Amino acid sequence: MDVVANLAQGFIGLFTAGGETFTGWVTGIIPQVVCLLTFMNSIIKLVGEERVEKFAHKLTKYAITRYTLFPLLADMFLGNPMQYSFGRFVEEKYKPSFYDASVSFCHPITGLFPHANAGELFVFMGIAEGVKKVAGSYADLAVRYFIVGLIVILIRGIVTEKIYFKLAGIKK
Repeated sequence: MDVVANLAQGFIGLFTAGGETFTGWVTGIIPQVVCLLTFMNSIIKLVGEERVEKFAHKLTKYAITRYTLFPLLADMFLGNPMQYSFGRFVEEKYKPSFYDASVSFCHPITGLFPHANAGELFVFMGIAEGVKKVAGSYADLAVRYFIVGLIVILIRGIVTEKIYFKLAGIKK
C-alpha cells in the first residue's frame, strides 16, 4: 500500500514541480521578453520600419556580416532568448543559419557582456576562476573567447546555410 501511495505522491509531485517552474516563467522570463519585444518594436516604430529593414538588409547581404555582426548585435542588445527576434529581418532562406549563429554565440559573448546570457554566466565564471588563479585576470580569456566565438559562428552560419540550401534545393 505504501508503494502505491508513494507513486501517487511522486506523480503529483511532478506536476507540482511543473507548476512551480511555470509560475517562475510567468513572473520572470515571460514579462521580460514581453517588455523587450515592446521596447524593440517601439524603437523600430520610432526609427522607422523601412530604415531598420534597409539597415538589416545591408548588414545581412554578405555571409561574413550576416553570421558575425548581425548575431553579435542581436545578442548584445537583446540577450538570450530575445535575440532570435532579429531573425525577422533576415531573408527567409537565411533564417536557419542566422538562428544557428545566434544561438552559438550565447556563451562566447557572456565574458564581455554578461547581460547577454546571464543564465549561463556561471559556466564562464567557473572556467574564469581557474584562469584567474593562474593568470591573475580573466580579461584575456573573455576577449579570446569572444573572438573565437565570432569565428565559430561565422563557420557554423556558412556550413548551416550550405546544408540547408542543399536539403531545401535552394540555388544560391
